[in-house]
Parts: sequence; C-alpha cells; structure tokens
Amino acid sequence: MACTEEAKLEHFLQWLQVNRAQFRGCNIKYCDSTKGFGIYSTNGSPEDGVLLVVPLDLAITPMRVLQDPLIGAECRAMFEEGEVDDRFLMILFLIVERLRKNSSWKPYLDMLPTTFGNPVWFTDDELLELRGTTLYRATELRKKDLMSVYEDKVKELVKKLLVLDGDSESEVCFEDFLWANSIFWSRALNLPLPHSYVFPQIQDDVGTTCPVDKNSEGSTSHSYSEEPINEIDGKSEAHGNDSKVNGVTSTSKQEETVWVEGLLPGIDFCNHDLKAVATWEVDGTGSITQIPLSMYLISALQSPLPVDKEVSISYGNKGNEELLYLYGFVVDNNPDDYLMIHYPGEAIQNISFSDFKGQLLVAQKSAMRCLLPKNLLDHGFFPTGSSNCKANNTSEADDRICNFSWSGHRKTPSYLSKLVFPEDFMTALRTIAMKDEEVSKVSAMLEELVGSEGERQPSETEIRTAVWEACGDSGALQLLVDLLQKKMMDLEESSGTEDSDSELLENACIIGNAEQQTSKEANNLVQQKLMSRNRWCSIVYRRGQKELTRLFLKEAEHALQLSLSEGN
Repeated sequence: MACTEEAKLEHFLQWLQVNRAQFRGCNIKYCDSTKGFGIYSTNGSPEDGVLLVVPLDLAITPMRVLQDPLIGAECRAMFEEGEVDDRFLMILFLIVERLRKNSSWKPYLDMLPTTFGNPVWFTDDELLELRGTTLYRATELRKKDLMSVYEDKVKELVKKLLVLDGDSESEVCFEDFLWANSIFWSRALNLPLPHSYVFPQIQDDVGTTCPVDKNSEGSTSHSYSEEPINEIDGKSEAHGNDSKVNGVTSTSKQEETVWVEGLLPGIDFCNHDLKAVATWEVDGTGSITQIPLSMYLISALQSPLPVDKEVSISYGNKGNEELLYLYGFVVDNNPDDYLMIHYPGEAIQNISFSDFKGQLLVAQKSAMRCLLPKNLLDHGFFPTGSSNCKANNTSEADDRICNFSWSGHRKTPSYLSKLVFPEDFMTALRTIAMKDEEVSKVSAMLEELVGSEGERQPSETEIRTAVWEACGDSGALQLLVDLLQKKMMDLEESSGTEDSDSELLENACIIGNAEQQTSKEANNLVQQKLMSRNRWCSIVYRRGQKELTRLFLKEAEHALQLSLSEGN
C-alpha cells in the first residue's frame, strides 16, 4: 500500500476515534486493488462478539442534510417543494462536501473509492461485452438519465449550495455526480433507527412539530432514483436490511423503529460474502455497547474469529445482474443468480383483440415480466441440485388446482407440481396467446357469470379460471419457449456461446491483480488472455445468463410437450 494510502487510513482512523467510534476486535486495512479497504479481525476477540461501534451521529442520512448548518435550510426548502427527494439529498451532500475546501468529512471522503466497477463506469469497449443482456440496455438508459439529471438539476444546485459556503470558484463536473451516485448506491445501508432519534422533537404528550418531515424518510416516491433492476420484491432498498434495533422495550410512538437509508462511516467498509461472518445492529439505549444510539458490528460465528480474518457481511441474496449493476462485482457460480423474462408491452398492440386482452391482463393482475431464480430449477423436471433453498412452488400449485373447477373439461395437469414458472406470468402469457375462438369462449363464460345486465364484475379468480378453461397451457408455454429462444439468440449473437465464455474465463489473466501476475511463469502468461476486471465480471455475468436461459428453456420445452400430450 502506497504511503499516501497509509496516511489517509491513519487520518481516517483518528477521525473515527475522535468521533467516539470504538474498535474492539477489528481494524480497517487495505485488501487489494479489487476490494480496496476492508475490515479485519485483530487479537483479543471480545467475548460479546462486538467488533466495532460507531455512533449514529456519524451517519449521513436525509435528516443530517436537512439539519446541516450550511446547506440544510436551502435543501429543506427544495425538499418541501418536491424538487428533491431523500436519496437525492444525500447525493447532493456528498458532492458538496467533496468540493468544499475545509469539509469536516474529508478524512472519510478521502478513503472512498474514486472509480467503480459498475457498468456506468465501463469504457465503450467494456460495455460491448454486455451486448444482448438486460444490463446493456439498462446501462445505456441509465447513463443518459444521469447526464440529463446532471445538466438539468445537479450542476446549478451544487453551485448554488457552494456559494452558501463562500465558494464561487469551484467547478462541479459530471464525474462528481457520477462518483456521488455510485458511492450512495454501493455503500448505503437500510438503517433501523429509533423513532426518537429520527424525530427528536416529537413528544408523546405534546403535539410539537418535528424538525424533519416524515416524508423524508423511506419515501417510496422519488423524483430521482436508481432502481436496482429486476429485484424480486420489486422494491429498491439499500443493502444490509436484515438488522434490528436492540435495547428498545417501550411501545410508545417515540420508540418505534423507522427505517432510513444512509451511509455509516467505518461499518460501510465491510465487504460482501455469501458466507458472512458478521452482522450489524443498532443499539438504541446503549445496553449492548454502552454507547446509546450507536450501530455495532458483531460476529455471527459461534467461536472467536481467527486473527486477521476479513470481517464480511451479506448484502442480501442478490443475483449477478444486481451485484454488477449496483456494486460493480459478481460472484462466480452465484447461487442467488436469476433470469429476467418479459413480454414487451408495446407488442400487445399488434396482437388480435388487443383491447380485450389488455383489459383481461389488468383484471387478472397478471405480470408481464418475471424473475426466475436459479433455485427454482431444484423443483423442476430436471433438478440441478445447485441450491440449498428449501422453498418450492407447492402452495402456488395448490392455488391453481383449486381453480380447475369450471366445467370439468380441463383436468388438473400431471406436471403442475413441477412447473417452475410463476403463475402470474403464466396467466399473462395465456391471455396474450389466446386464439380468436378462445377469446369468444372466455367472453361467453364471463357474460354468463355477470348476467345479461352486467349485475356485477367477475373476480380476478373467475377471470383466470375462464382463461384457463378456454386456453389451457400449451399456448402460453409455446410463447414462453419463443421468448426464451429469443433471449438465447440475443445473448449468443452478441457474445458467442456459453462454452466460449467458459473458455475465455479459463484462460483469463485479470489486469490489475499484481499478486496473480507475478505468480505466473512467463510462458503461462503468454498463453493466458489479459483482460480487465470489468470485462471478466461481464463475461461471468453473461455466461450465467446463458446457462439459466438454457436450463429454463429445457424446462419450458418439456412442459410444453406434456401439455400438448394431455390436451392442455
């Protein structure tokens, strides 16, 4: 590690200690060129397992920005007018503090990375490695969106806020915004804070006004956001949301938990691992750490941590698509990987009876896209045994079975318990794939239900049952096969086959890893193919997408054969 890096680290550690942070069984040190800095265990692991304690006063949250003595009043005015949202506030704060000449946050900001591995930082050549994937198009759109937000809003706002500090000379550039955006999305935690800390002026018996609008915390409507693509629950959350608040015993309003996104210097240097050795929790009263209103890092192992072991946390069960998009890394053979399949909404206008089918899709609350986690394959026709996940689709299958009772013409499919594709998506595909005569059948059955005068509206379940009765599964499964085949075609046309990607990775020598390069003999280096880490991550990600497409296509084709043989 260079002397300048050592000096930055020493300055940062002193800054943490001055601000009452306590290292009790760990320290921060340089990992490597890929990870940067990380947290490592030290001698004398504490009996209670608490490794690091950081006061919540050091957290960068929307409340801190709105209460900041320099820019708080201006930001609050913009926030109340709806010009900025909670996440945008924190990104603005990072930019301003980075550009301020005498920022009190300098020791922390100097420790943060200046470049990132997520695709918006890729070179043009590196980005081409993602062609054919969902990430390629998402990255192109994201870069355009970020540039638009910068030109339309960020540039002038930052200049305006810097003037409040008496600085009219500093120049803000797009890279400053890109840096702050990446810092927030790669390091923010979802913090479970005591209500009394978030809204300190609220009293249980006095109707006083709180200094921070409640809408500033955990808002779900953002004028600026970077939604992680394809999250299974459809929400955008910062990582690390499997924590809790300790020391809270009161049930009063003042002691409820409020979830707030924010950055916490020190703890945010924990890197991700599938087998995390630590978790973080909030100590509201100081009963655990003796420091009230603090966050602490605690070992998740039953035995003491070995000396000099990296203290990792889990960012959650995330596929490589999300890991690469937000954090800039991938996990080879990721057990939490997934495939996203969607039917393009604009294509509905080109199918027969598009208006009627569109109404049915809305009424059934059907999904036009779905995420297919790798672990679904463990419960399909061709189990891979690659996941330890015990969840299955039995309950969903039971829900479908109870709906096969319209006229008895359709029998319960023998393959139902092995069908790995979500019912909401299958419902959409059945509706879209309906033939003209099937549309007439569905219309007639629904008219029979509601009566000639339309006395009532059919329920979601009744519409789904009518569509199933009229169509069965074969049309939907054929459409699904077509979608998967098209996805595979797009992937392979852009970057070759799954086997070709495996060969590239097998012979890869990643540039920037000095330890790896110096350990190889010269003749081996000649045989290997040098590539950047960004390119390596791209190939790992796209190979996983090709593998999942191949496996789910096999499932869909087999289900289609069974459906046709059973008259479904």
